[in-house]
Amino acid sequence: MQYCRFQTEDGPQYGELGQRKGELWMERVIAPPPEDWTVMRLDKKLPARPFSQLSLLAPVTPSKIVCIGRNYRDHAAELGNDVPKEPLLFLKAPSALLAPGATIRIPAISKRVDFEGELGVVIARRCYKLKPDEDVRRYIRGYVIVNDVTARDLQKSDGQWSRAKGFDTFCPVGPIVSDAIDPTNAGVSVTTRLNGEVKQHGSTKDLLFDIATLLRYISAAMTLNPGDLIATGTPAGVGPMQPGDVVEVEIEGLGKLTNSVAGE
Repeated sequence: MQYCRFQTEDGPQYGELGQRKGELWMERVIAPPPEDWTVMRLDKKLPARPFSQLSLLAPVTPSKIVCIGRNYRDHAAELGNDVPKEPLLFLKAPSALLAPGATIRIPAISKRVDFEGELGVVIARRCYKLKPDEDVRRYIRGYVIVNDVTARDLQKSDGQWSRAKGFDTFCPVGPIVSDAIDPTNAGVSVTTRLNGEVKQHGSTKDLLFDIATLLRYISAAMTLNPGDLIATGTPAGVGPMQPGDVVEVEIEGLGKLTNSVAGE
């Protein structure tokens, strides 16, 4: 299934997506059950409409956003860091979520704010202490594009990453969630463009710790709830953004996540 989340006169709604003559459409309004997102139920009836006409919101409303640092060897190297021996976890504030097309705000306190294009994993059902031989796919609702925006100077000066990663607007997500891609076996490309110029281009086949490993590692420490978001790490090529820039993250099968940049 592919779905999005969009604003209506009655408030935010989730919509199932389909193709009509090569164009993406919102076919029907759906609602995720609170305890198990593997089954979506029909919600309100709204007329089908082209995806391009929707007022998109971030397609996830997670209780927490768990991120993985230095999960691509080339990215660790470009920042002068060693490759971690275990997944390097940090949390990003849910208040940092930003819709597709909305504006990333650079805080006045920071002199360098970077883009980091990433694949995100959306959790389907409660997940805690997964067994080593347990199939993790039943816990995955789908995949989504994430831009892990980072105040790089504050990340270095603070020594821990909560502030540098947690500013409002620092987690653009979208435009859709889909379970129709295979980021582990086939791999999907992750490409980031700044003002149309390619800055990052990698493949999820190069993740140091694959998605199954990440789910087992994270769930050994904390409960993952339906709708929670895991950002799996960024390939090499991260760099700064300036007011007036447009940043675009593209992942095969998930479309493009585009956001403008402005000063605070």
